[in-house]
Amino acid sequence: MYIEPEEIILRTGQKVILKSPEAADAAALLEYMRQTSEETHYMLRYPEEICISVEQEREYIQRLIEDETSFMLAAFVEGELAGNVGVNQLGSWMKIRHRGELGIALKEKFFNLGLGSILVKEALQIARNAGFEQVELGVFADNPRAIHVYERLGFRRTGVIPGAYKLKNNVYCDEIQMIYQCGE
Repeated sequence: MYIEPEEIILRTGQKVILKSPEAADAAALLEYMRQTSEETHYMLRYPEEICISVEQEREYIQRLIEDETSFMLAAFVEGELAGNVGVNQLGSWMKIRHRGELGIALKEKFFNLGLGSILVKEALQIARNAGFEQVELGVFADNPRAIHVYERLGFRRTGVIPGAYKLKNNVYCDEIQMIYQCGE
């Protein structure tokens, strides 16, 4: 799904452009994924696991733009890719196509500016307009800041998967599963 550019202003006064990433953003997206995966253990991948080519990322961006329901929304702060959020349909089968899965990341230098909340709010509105009835996510149990934001925006906890994530140092982290009902 293609999302038209929209300009917003952060409480710091910085201008942000929210929009669908384009093919020209592929290299920046890959570098951004590596950086965010390096900055915190809350991402699903380690930087060295991001092995796709720029061309493969361009193709992925194009598939998302052509998709009728799934989407990615990128945030550019004064031209720099600062964060992104996406909602992907869990499947096209009738029993689950009403469900979307949300993923979000921000560069660490853009934490605590309200950008994460803005991205999630925008994503939930777009998801609702695309026909999703519920949006789900999994969050590291040791990420209280993210959990607080999700709960403040209307997500509720639905369960815990013990030991869902195994870090390089062999430490396990639980995953808290959360859901947002788009009609509520």
